[in-house]
Order: sequence, then structure tokens, then C-alpha cells
Amino acid sequence: MKKLIYLDNAATTKTAPEVVEAMLPYFSEKFGNPSSVYSFASGNKEVISEHRDVIASVLGAKSNEIYFTAGGSESDNWALKAAAEAYADKGNHIITTKIEHHAILHTAEYLEKRGFEVTYLDVDEDGKIRLDELKKAIRPTTILISVMFANNEIGTIEPVREIGEIAHEHGILFHTDAVQAFGQVPIDVDECHIDMLSASGHKLNGPKGIGFLYIRKGVKIHSFVHGGAQERKRRAGTENVPGIVGLGTAVKRAAKTMEERTEKERGLRDYLIGRVLKEIPYCRLNGHQTDRLPNNANFSFRFVEGEALLIMLDGKGICGSSGSACTSGSLDPSHVLLAIGLPHEIAHGSLRLTLSEETTKEDLDYVVDSLKEILGTLRNMSPLYEDFIKKANK
Repeated sequence: MKKLIYLDNAATTKTAPEVVEAMLPYFSEKFGNPSSVYSFASGNKEVISEHRDVIASVLGAKSNEIYFTAGGSESDNWALKAAAEAYADKGNHIITTKIEHHAILHTAEYLEKRGFEVTYLDVDEDGKIRLDELKKAIRPTTILISVMFANNEIGTIEPVREIGEIAHEHGILFHTDAVQAFGQVPIDVDECHIDMLSASGHKLNGPKGIGFLYIRKGVKIHSFVHGGAQERKRRAGTENVPGIVGLGTAVKRAAKTMEERTEKERGLRDYLIGRVLKEIPYCRLNGHQTDRLPNNANFSFRFVEGEALLIMLDGKGICGSSGSACTSGSLDPSHVLLAIGLPHEIAHGSLRLTLSEETTKEDLDYVVDSLKEILGTLRNMSPLYEDFIKKANK
């Protein structure tokens, strides 16, 4: 088997062994439906509560403010659609950004077709929103501001606390998609004035198919899935007990290891960025230099196509991405890279590498050496590069 270096942890992470171990009994030995009255099954209701407590404590939230979902996309949909419906009597205006995950952007488009007005804020060249533009965008009819905590492609961390303060001052709900940030950076919902927050288990070494939506007590959004009384009558359906156990275990693990883990990831990330920018010509780092997720490095390489680059990296056992996993089949350049001002031809040559706690310096040395070789090959095949060199040598 060829060497495998997995650097696509923003797409998904490996489920941690202790998470799998914690989940296993709930598939076979403790498989009861938590809604059943007999003790064999009802004990699982207590298990769900225990893991809800764990998640709430990490966020500085109350346990009854955590609602389990099938993942980040469902949580995003729920936050926007249900808030729009519940607060339609107050107004019909929503503010978000041009660099959100498509779970937000497509939901916003859905709401526009149903009479809501949406403002999509521009970002600066680092991917940060401008707070003065946010303030200018607010109207008397604004009911919701949704800005992601950190961008899934370029890793830039947004000024969430300041955004929350602005929303709070104007009496506007504030939702943040924290799918990439939760477990990577500390988050306190009270300090940041967050009213709703989305997160997903498989981004922090938990299982796929499970996530949660934090809803601050007093926010009056309605049920998203109808059919039963689960999740305090707000999200019907038999609870995914193994998934909830896996999510809670992963969250507890992430919180415990966060400081040491992210310090290591940040050091390796900066080492990777330093080598690439120093040793590979005609490339740039995308995203904020320092206000970025500890494990994220996103580059654009001129005169190459990202798809060809990924295929050749795969041939060397290196897993990376050209953008969001949800758009990997698209031929269009990343909407995030276009939003920060990159022209199409440069945005097409992007590469996102996202590290894990298992990544080593030796791994990154192999990746950079492979990149130099692959980029040399691709550029030598590029007529654009050939023309560029000819003009440069005149």
C-alpha cells in the first residue's frame, strides 16, 4: 500500500478510536429507543442528557439550549428557515456574507424566493467582513445576521464577538456556522452574544450524521422536523443515540486536547506555509496570516489547474482539496476565492491543506517536495506559463 498523507481534515476527520469504542454498545447491547418507558430503553435518555451537558459546558451554554441534528447543513437550514418564519412579523431582512458555506447561501436563496430580502456582505482580501459595512447594512426590518465563525476554505476567523455585539445592540438574532471552528478554537456563546450556533461531529474526530444547533433560551424559532416530541418538541425523530454518544465523546476529547493540539497544528501549519511561500514561485497564501484556523493552509498557484494538481498529489498518496468538499464536483472556481478578489485563472489553481493531530513535519516535507515536483511538471505543460516566461526573459 502506498504512503497516505491525509490533509483534508476540513472535509472530514478520522473518527477517534475512543469515540468508536464509546459508540459500539449503543448499536447492539444498549439499542433501546430512548422514548420507550421501560428501563432498558429509558436509560438511553439519561445518556443523551449526559452528552448534551458535555457540549453545553464547552460552549458556556445551558443543556436545554443544545438540540441534536443530523449535522451542520441541517443546523444551518434550521437556523435560517425557522428564524425567518418565526420573526416574519418583525421584518423580512437577513444579513449574511458572500463567503458562507453553501448550506447558508443556498438556504438564503431559498428564502429570497419566498419574499425575504438578503444582503450578502463583501469581505476584504483576507476574507474578513468589515464591521462598518455590517452596521450600514442593518435596516429596521433586519431579523437575522448569520456570519460563519471561521471559513471552511481559507480558514479566516471572523470578528465574531464584535458581530455579536452589533447584533445584540440592535436587537437582531445572531447565528454563526461554527462547523469548522468548534473544537479548534475556544467559543463562549455569552461572550460572543451568539443566539444560534451550528456544529457537526465529523469535523472533530466524531462520527458523520450527527451535529447540533445551539438555540439560546428565549429565541422563538419553531420545529424543523415534525412528527414527534423528541428534542423538546423541536426536532422530531428517534434520537441517534450512538451518534450522540460519539459526538459528546468527541467534544469532550477535543476540549481536553485543544490547547496542546492546536499549538502543535499551528506550528506545523506555519512551517508548511513558510516552506511553500519560500520555495515555490508564483504562489500566494489565501486567508488571514494569523487570524486563521490552526490547521488550515490555503494556497493559489499560478499557471496550474487545481483539479490536475489534486490528481497528481493523489498519485503520491496525498489527500488535499481545492475548496469545500460539498462543491468538489464543480468546475467553477471557489466562490470564497472570488469574493476575496482573486481572478478566475488564479482561483482555479487553489489547494487547501488541513492538518490533524497526527500530521508530522516529515509528512509536510514530503508534501512540499512533491508539490515542487508536480507544479514543475504542470507548469512546463502550460502554454500560459510558457508565454509568461518568454515575456519575463525579454
